[in-house]
Amino acid sequence: MHQVLARKYRPKSFDELVGQEHVARALMGSLEADRMHHAYLFTGTRGVGKTTIARLLAKCLNCETGVSANPCQVCSTCRAIDQGSYTDLIEIDAASRTKVEDTRELLDKVSYAAQGRYKVYLIDEVHMLSTHSFNALLKTLEEPPSHVKFLLATTDPQKLPITIISRCLQFVLRPLAQKQIVDHLSEVLTQESVGFDEAALWGLAAAAQGSVRDSLSLTDQAIAYSGGQITEASIKDMLGLLSPVDTLKMLEAIHGQQKQTFAALITQLREQLIDAGAVLEQMIELIFELSLMQELPDLVPSLSNEQFEAMQRVAKLIDPADLQLYYQIALQGSSEMKMSASPQQALEMTLLRMLSFRPLEVPLEAAVNAASVAASNAPLDAPANAEAQEPVKKT
Repeated sequence: MHQVLARKYRPKSFDELVGQEHVARALMGSLEADRMHHAYLFTGTRGVGKTTIARLLAKCLNCETGVSANPCQVCSTCRAIDQGSYTDLIEIDAASRTKVEDTRELLDKVSYAAQGRYKVYLIDEVHMLSTHSFNALLKTLEEPPSHVKFLLATTDPQKLPITIISRCLQFVLRPLAQKQIVDHLSEVLTQESVGFDEAALWGLAAAAQGSVRDSLSLTDQAIAYSGGQITEASIKDMLGLLSPVDTLKMLEAIHGQQKQTFAALITQLREQLIDAGAVLEQMIELIFELSLMQELPDLVPSLSNEQFEAMQRVAKLIDPADLQLYYQIALQGSSEMKMSASPQQALEMTLLRMLSFRPLEVPLEAAVNAASVAASNAPLDAPANAEAQEPVKKT
């Protein structure tokens, strides 16, 4: 039976975790030292490992060989947790159980002994609980029975009451870098015996926006779409995107006033029905990275060789002041897209503005003359050096 990649390649130990080394190191150290807290809060964007880490922690706490940062993976408890059938791991989706009655029903069972070592409550999207539910949870969360651990996960920690946050150890999970996702997808596809182009993986990683789960879901889609051989062209068609290199060519055409090339690229956008909003988002991101490359090159994120070389060329070609103007125009266009007759129209109007507008250039001679005029118009009753003025003698 086919199993989706996101589930098939879900990490079974901290060693298999992709990214989040700072969280894995802290939790493994606590497990080895037997200094476990009673409540943990995992925050971060979608698909970065919040629920996965919580399940790994439950496995480490209940492995039949003992509490360890390296569970055995073969005992009945480890296998049951991997299969999602372990009775002492109670997973709750707070988004569908927001009522206070649901929380009270849950808390009524907290005092019951665990079948294994610990009873672990994993509450996903905990910020969706109601105010009354948080109040009901508060006391138990502060002083739970010794056999109970609370693992809370959320994408929106700002909505959590500070009283809840203060009773938890909080770990912030970070979006993964594109290079980390590309390396992971390369390993997965090699194990799946699926051919691929490296440029295609960079396209998938960019579309995933730091989410491992999203990258694997897109890869599943790409395998079906491309017929088993993932190429850059198939990814562009599937996602409805321009490649970053094509977007950089558009910036070059705009800056160089190459209107024929610009018109050809606009025609390509129209014929391929490429997502106008995604193109504009990509352009904003690329302009930002170009500015970084010009001013602070050490901060530029990992990129494919082809994209890096193209960006180096464009960064040398376009003046920093022009890039700043393009950035402002693109941001304005993005905010106007919701009000326009169509996203494509808003995108094309934004690009036409970039083609037409240039930063104001004040000649040096004009600037000097303006400074001289300003100095000559300075008030006479405010001398620059009052002490140097000679007293006026009366005759």
